[in-house]
Amino acid sequence: MRRTKEDAELTKQAILNAAVEVFSHRGVAKASLEEIARKADVTRGAVYWHFKNKMEIFDALHERLHTPFIERILEGLEAEHPNPIGQLQVLCTNLLLELDQDEFRKKSLTLFMLKCDYSGALQDRRDAHTKAKYEKMQAFSGYFQKAIEAGQLPSNADAGDYTIAMNCYIRGIIIEYLEAPDAFDMPNKAPILMDIFFSRLQHT
Repeated sequence: MRRTKEDAELTKQAILNAAVEVFSHRGVAKASLEEIARKADVTRGAVYWHFKNKMEIFDALHERLHTPFIERILEGLEAEHPNPIGQLQVLCTNLLLELDQDEFRKKSLTLFMLKCDYSGALQDRRDAHTKAKYEKMQAFSGYFQKAIEAGQLPSNADAGDYTIAMNCYIRGIIIEYLEAPDAFDMPNKAPILMDIFFSRLQHT
């Protein structure tokens, strides 16, 4: 039984890996389940066993990308740390470095950030994915709130404002990287760019 469950999970992940490729190449609207099945080297029936339709696959891709990300942020928040700003700097630096090494994450972010305009049939997915975005930002704001309480930031500072500033900064870095990964030296640039942002906060 365990082997069957393992095989089913491997098939599901193969379908998601294939879907990223097909959606990116064809666009979500034009992509078909047949194309995804061929790319994953599985039957169409196997696709239907795991997913009802394209939108369910699209949502599963978003969840596979964002859920571990949120869990990672919250895990750090639960840990006691004397320097919340420094802790967040390390987290953000590591996330950027890991992006450079994770092809699925790279392709998924390219799909959602650069190739998906949420038009047509995807319009009703916008709200759900926007909610996930704000859950991420809310989690990040916890680090800034802890920094305010620890005296690292002014007592009248707004954790939400710092979160928006950081999100815009990191989003810009990610977009620059995704547009030309081979021209962006992430292993060397990530620590430098994160230090530029966070070192200023630690001297506020």
